Amino acid sequence: MKKFIKIAAIVLIAAVFIGTFAFLYQKSQPKEVSYQILKAETKDLRQTTVATGKIEPRDEVEIKPQISGIIAEVYKEAGQTVKQGEVIAKVKVIPELGTLNSAESRVRLAEMNGRQTETNLERMEKLYQSKLVSSEEYEQTLLAAKQAREELQAAKDNLEIVKEGITKNSASISSTLIRSTIDGLILDVPIKVGNSVIMSNTFNDGTTIATVADMSDLIFRGNVDETEVGRIHEGIPVKITLGALQNMKFDATLEYISPKSTENNGANQFEIKAAISVPDSVTIRSGYSANAEMELQHVDNALTIPESAVEFSGDSTFVYVLTDSVPAQKFERRQIVTGISNGIDTEVKEGLENNELVRGLKKEE
Repeated sequence: MKKFIKIAAIVLIAAVFIGTFAFLYQKSQPKEVSYQILKAETKDLRQTTVATGKIEPRDEVEIKPQISGIIAEVYKEAGQTVKQGEVIAKVKVIPELGTLNSAESRVRLAEMNGRQTETNLERMEKLYQSKLVSSEEYEQTLLAAKQAREELQAAKDNLEIVKEGITKNSASISSTLIRSTIDGLILDVPIKVGNSVIMSNTFNDGTTIATVADMSDLIFRGNVDETEVGRIHEGIPVKITLGALQNMKFDATLEYISPKSTENNGANQFEIKAAISVPDSVTIRSGYSANAEMELQHVDNALTIPESAVEFSGDSTFVYVLTDSVPAQKFERRQIVTGISNGIDTEVKEGLENNELVRGLKKEE
């Protein structure tokens, strides 16, 4: 029994030794490296650039009051459409004390002057009927009375404007009624009933009552790097992709390139604008983030290979052309001349023929 156990132990040790030796031997052998094989083929190649930006209405107007006061009524809200001249809100005038006192004083003086001129006119009429004064003297007195009446009415209108911002004779053009200046969609109404508002003047831009825009005429506004701006021009087609509508692309036309650059994160960039064509069935909101794809250059029927197959060495470019695949892959390093690239495929101008096979990335085990 002891002899049997001893033999079994020896066999087990020998098996472990042989297995270990075989494993280490296999590990020490060089592995065969296998690469993807890619084909040079002819296709149309487009080099493009993408500008980031957002969608904006071409015409966006801030509606401001023509008089200072307190918001008494708000008739519209964001999302509603308005016509030019349609009332958005109403302002209640809070008169300034000094101006109010001056206007009231003007009315009192005009009333006193009016009463005096009316008295003078009555006397003059009696004298004129008695033929005691000339026609010229009577007409001058009559003119003075008419002027006094006009001054009194003007003083009363001025007092009404100071107190109410409106007169009975000008109700249709009241400055207390804030009206839209264009047809469009209301994008924002930043005020509420009770808010104080001020009119635009030399020292202040004035309170914005509403923002109105024509949403039927939209543009893309973005920036292009200075390294690419020289290869685009007004009039080229643009493809617009929206972050909110990723499955859709919209046609646009580049219509503006800024003549002056702006610095953004250390890079010089130029502002661009493109007019967008939007189907009636699609709703686009102001401020949507967007990408604009523009073609920089293209080559029809170009001989291309995947960019991953190209080796860059200094100013030269190389590929590894397949010469044999049995029993193992063999490649020949060959210098080529490249053209444009779209980031995926590269144009080969010299050094390769159509349908030749080149080495790609290493295959994973």
